[in-house]
Amino acid sequence: MIRFIAGLILMLAASSAMPSDYLLTGSHPNSLHLIDLGARKLAQTYVVPGDGPPEAIAVPADGKIAYVLTNHAESISGINLDSGQQVFRADMSTTKERVKSMFGVTVSLDGSTLYVYQIPTLMKRNEYESLDTRIAVYNTADGLGAKPVKTFPAPRGIGMLAPGSGRDRVVALGWDIYVFDAKAGKLAQTYPLRHWKREGISSPDVLSFWHQYEQSRVLSTPYYVEQTNVDPKSPEALKVGILNFDLDAEKLSYAEVGNADTAIFSAVTNPVKRTEVFTVMNQLIRADMAEKKMTQRVELDETYYAINISSDGKEVYLGGAGNKVAIYDTATLSKQAEIIMPGGADQSTASMRIIHR
Repeated sequence: MIRFIAGLILMLAASSAMPSDYLLTGSHPNSLHLIDLGARKLAQTYVVPGDGPPEAIAVPADGKIAYVLTNHAESISGINLDSGQQVFRADMSTTKERVKSMFGVTVSLDGSTLYVYQIPTLMKRNEYESLDTRIAVYNTADGLGAKPVKTFPAPRGIGMLAPGSGRDRVVALGWDIYVFDAKAGKLAQTYPLRHWKREGISSPDVLSFWHQYEQSRVLSTPYYVEQTNVDPKSPEALKVGILNFDLDAEKLSYAEVGNADTAIFSAVTNPVKRTEVFTVMNQLIRADMAEKKMTQRVELDETYYAINISSDGKEVYLGGAGNKVAIYDTATLSKQAEIIMPGGADQSTASMRIIHR
């Protein structure tokens, strides 16, 4: 009996020590928020130094430092989530060159290396000259005033970066999906999207810059296509699909899941049931990738841009656009709770990231 009780105590202690899900999001004017999802409350707010609200948010696997695209997409600020202090800063623009990122920011899983997609413009006296786009590589240990340790070319049109299957593998979503070998500084592989060749299917229309792949390690996004072999006036002419790129296996899959009768902005894959994807904008939708169809949808009280999911796959979190994060049950798609941003500030296009603490 004593051994049984001791074992039970150890089991309870271990379960209580298991990390919980927390959510990071940003809002105007320059705030980063940490939400305790279990307690359904705001745990902490951080002020990101500089002007402008947070946009992309990148966090390594240990969840200790959040790297935030700020200063109107010209700077990266690294905020220690325990101390609230800025421990990393990269201001990308100079007096001669204006550099924007436009959401393409990620950090290696071990937290050692930051990758930033850069769109540079040479600021001449009488004209602006667009320069070639690139990916800049930073050592996060360089702290404040960090400078790139290297850059390498990258195609135009990239809106998202993600850590790939290894420390030096970087995945980019743009007109196509690209996998870079950052150590060699070159493009390793391209998975065609805009340039795919599918009989009777147009090239896809993809809008995706919300980083929300950490739970399943699947980069998931909606896309729209035209079926060119049917009557253009038919409801079947325009379809909505879900694209999934497995970041570890570096494998692309996609499926049309319904007629394009609603707009969808972003998607997330269930880490427990990986054939299940949830999408959001004006509706919350569940889709089954194996059956290639939407299986459930509900109307929402307002528009949401971003979506993420709990580690156990039982809840999804909706945010972006407005001033709240809404929590929905994945089994019923019923609303469970909402957390309002301080001062009613809107999140705009900020990503929502899940960390474990």
